[in-house]
Amino acid sequence: MNKKKLILFDLDSTLIENETIDEFAKITGVENEVKEITKDAMNGKLNFEQSLKKRVALIKGAPISKIKEAVSTFKLTEGAKETIEELKNRGYVVGVVSGGFTVATDKIKEMLGLDYAYSNNLIENDGILTGEVNGVMMEEQAKGKMLKELAKRENIDLKDTVVVGDGANDLSMFKVAGFKIAFCAKDILKKNADICIEKRDLREILKYIE
Repeated sequence: MNKKKLILFDLDSTLIENETIDEFAKITGVENEVKEITKDAMNGKLNFEQSLKKRVALIKGAPISKIKEAVSTFKLTEGAKETIEELKNRGYVVGVVSGGFTVATDKIKEMLGLDYAYSNNLIENDGILTGEVNGVMMEEQAKGKMLKELAKRENIDLKDTVVVGDGANDLSMFKVAGFKIAFCAKDILKKNADICIEKRDLREILKYIE
C-alpha cells in the first residue's frame, strides 16, 4: 500500500495552458491592460490581492454566460490527465489551488477527478459581473495556508507534500511544501524550487516524485 501523500497544482499555465483572467478580459476588450497587470503580478512586482482586484474590476460588465463559454474553451496542459491518474495510483491526494476563479477550477476539478479545488468567486448580479471578487485565495499567503490546512485535514506530514506552480503567487506554498516543482516558471519561482521543468508536458513531473 502506497503511503498517502498530497500534491497541489496551480491552475493557470500549469494545469491548463490558459491564464484565466486574460481570457475573460477578451470579453470586455481589456486584454492588454489585464495582461500587463498579470505579468507584473506573476513576476512579483505587484501584491497579488491588489493585482487581482484591479484585474477583476476591468472585466466588470461581462455576462457570466460569456465567462462560462470562455472556460469551456480552456485547454488542459499536455499530459495533465495521465499525470493525475498516475499520481492517484501512487497514493496522492490531488488538488488545485488558484488565485483565479471557481467557475474555472470547479470545471477542471470535475474533468480531472481532483480531490480538492480552491479559488475565488467572481461576484455577479443578474448574470453580469460586478467587477468584485471574494474568496479564500485572495491574499498573498493563501496557497501556503491552504497546503498546511489540507495536509492537516488528510493527516499527511508536510514533508510528504509536493507543489507545482509557475509564478510569484505560488511562493507561499513553495515555502511550506516538502518538494517544490517549478513548471515552465518565472525566475522568481525557479529560485525557490527543488526542480525546474521547462518542457510543457506535466508527465515530466512523474520522473522526480515517488
